Amino acid sequence: MRSLTALLLACFTCVFAADRPMTLRQAVETALKQNSDVMLARLDVEKARQALRLAKAPFYPRVTVGSGLAYTYGFPMSIEGSAPSVLQANAVAEIFNRPQTLAVAQAKEDAHGAALSAESKQSEVAYRTASLYLDAGRAVRIGALARKDAASLQEVLGAIQAQVAEGRALPLAEKQAAYNVARASQLADGYDDDGAAAETSLAIALGMSAEDRVIPADQDMPAFTLPGDEESAIRAALQGNLEVKQIDSQIASKELELRSGRAARLPRADLVAQYGMLAEFNNYSEYFQRFQRNNGQLGVSLQLPLFSPGVGAQSARDSADIDRLRIQRQDALNRIRADIQSSYRDVKKAATAADVARLDLEVAREQLSVDLAQMQEGRATMRQVEESRIVENDKWIAFYDAQYAIDRARWNLLRLTGQLTASIEALP
Repeated sequence: MRSLTALLLACFTCVFAADRPMTLRQAVETALKQNSDVMLARLDVEKARQALRLAKAPFYPRVTVGSGLAYTYGFPMSIEGSAPSVLQANAVAEIFNRPQTLAVAQAKEDAHGAALSAESKQSEVAYRTASLYLDAGRAVRIGALARKDAASLQEVLGAIQAQVAEGRALPLAEKQAAYNVARASQLADGYDDDGAAAETSLAIALGMSAEDRVIPADQDMPAFTLPGDEESAIRAALQGNLEVKQIDSQIASKELELRSGRAARLPRADLVAQYGMLAEFNNYSEYFQRFQRNNGQLGVSLQLPLFSPGVGAQSARDSADIDRLRIQRQDALNRIRADIQSSYRDVKKAATAADVARLDLEVAREQLSVDLAQMQEGRATMRQVEESRIVENDKWIAFYDAQYAIDRARWNLLRLTGQLTASIEALP
């Protein structure tokens, strides 16, 4: 039976594990639906909502129905504080309880904080998915260029082998060329492995299994619109940053907890109601002047705390927590400002590096065109042309790396300003 179950699981994995081509928008949308971190954050939101319902529960009547049915010999004594009865019902609801009212407000603020945390987790998952998508696309592109390098070096090796056979080159040159081929193939294999690992990591980030692979669609990365200037981006980020909003929510929750602790000295009022159906066999008519079968009472229970020794210590602890959160908030504001300033510098440096890589690539491509023309005229050899192709491929790799760096810098800036998810969702 166990072997049959294992076989069925293996078949299930083989059937449903697949390579799944996706665009960037599709990948992020899937991650926001299926990613485990996002789903756990949603469970925390639901948990906070239920905690709010529990905090409100004392203000609704709690009704219990039961029976104190018993045989009585002599005087009818109480059973758990109630007279022996065929049927009894009790209802209790809090009318005025200031600490509990503040606890409800705190639970509501905690639910708001949980929603902010879930939104922050979605933003984090969107950026992580976009980064993995970018990594996978880079590995595929550079891997293809590395394969072209290996093929060109193989052509060079063939030319050198012919020259060695003709006595026009030393055997050492052939060994050097063979080493270059082996090294290029090793690099290409490494890029293939990196691509497979990135595609698997991307699949896991999308909530799929480790047997799946998400393949980036063959498309150019979108050039998202960046914020207008650094200062406006900093202001927008400071106003809408989810981390700061979460800290503000935590401060508000702690302030409500502080007020709730201090309100423990206030009186409480509970609504109480009770009904009891009595029976004559409990000897009521023998010991009381008048017997009544149906009995009830409705009133208010008042409680006035006279001595609460732990209130001061609790208030001091809550005040310390609030001070700590305010310090964390200021640190977060400073870090956000510094991160955005650094991100703008990174974008500028990456753009400059991309321009340099593009110009270098144009030179290499022009040189290859010249070598091809000279080969047709008999003034250049195949080996020279293939070596120029290798140089061109290396420049393409440098160019793609520069584009990769600028894309990461731009996406990080959009993440810091809270615009990355909206920018991705706006893609076609």
